[in-house]
Amino acid sequence: MELGKKIRQLRFKAQLTQEQLAERLGIGPQSVSKWETGVAMPDITTLPLLAEIFGVSIDDLFDLTAEQRLNRIENRMDVEEELPSDIFREYEEFLKSQLTDEQNKDRAVDLLAYLYWHRMNSYGKKAAQYASQSVRNHPDVKNNQWVLSKAAGHAIWDWNLANHHQAIDFYRQLVSENPQSVLSYEYLLDNLLADRRADEAEACLRQLESLPGSNPYLNEAYRAHIALARFDEKTADEIMENMVREHPQDEAALFETAQYYAGKSDYQKAIGYYERSFACSKRQPRFQDELMAIAEIYEITGDFRKAAETYDRIIELLEKEWGMSEDVELKTAQKEKARLLAKA
Repeated sequence: MELGKKIRQLRFKAQLTQEQLAERLGIGPQSVSKWETGVAMPDITTLPLLAEIFGVSIDDLFDLTAEQRLNRIENRMDVEEELPSDIFREYEEFLKSQLTDEQNKDRAVDLLAYLYWHRMNSYGKKAAQYASQSVRNHPDVKNNQWVLSKAAGHAIWDWNLANHHQAIDFYRQLVSENPQSVLSYEYLLDNLLADRRADEAEACLRQLESLPGSNPYLNEAYRAHIALARFDEKTADEIMENMVREHPQDEAALFETAQYYAGKSDYQKAIGYYERSFACSKRQPRFQDELMAIAEIYEITGDFRKAAETYDRIIELLEKEWGMSEDVELKTAQKEKARLLAKA
């Protein structure tokens, strides 16, 4: 339905004359008449007030299909760091209404998870900001440190709080219910290795290797990390170096080797392998993972100018290959470059 006809329909439903609607909008009645006849369109700044008067969302004014609304919700979260509270509630209500729709319920579940994570992430940044200030004001108050650790993802010393047994239990159940799911096994391995549960990780890896579609390079990396979990660094290094000798131009092999050395704080080797992985990438557009890791290593080692220069490469990649202009990812990269230059 055209916007003018939708306005007319909603005006009738609200039992308003053109003059009454115009008065509430602070415009002349001729404007409302022109909208409804399709001669003119309301200014974009008028749409929120129109929606408020009619008791609908802005999307409802355009009579969008459910699929179009789902797309708009996802796209808006992609490009905005924080949603206004009224928009958040509108999206939440609409997505929950789609949970009983057979065609849209799976995507609605996905987007509800994204919506709540989006809000958690934006609020987490605020929590970290104020908790950081609180810690600076009172560095010996444990409560402040606790909030900062949770909000910013800092390390936690207490084993009973830092271990991943709940995640491990979840993924164990998931692989038992989906024994052919490669990704479920990989996440189970990630959490087992984070807790150095080497024997269980080795048994899990044997199951993963038997599945079609498992990544042989990632499997070798897991094998190396199992050796590290057993404090056998020499064997772990040999596994990774043998892999890149056999596959010197393979992006996946190089990337996993870079990840391995970064995890060991062998930063120069890590940068070398990240650069080789990025140079070997045949994807279009290319991912930024290698460059992000390189920038982070330069920052860790105190070379803020090189870190900022690497963000120049990231920004160029996002603009030229991904076609970004207003996306959150691009804005974040630009802020990171400015922050690093200030430190340099």
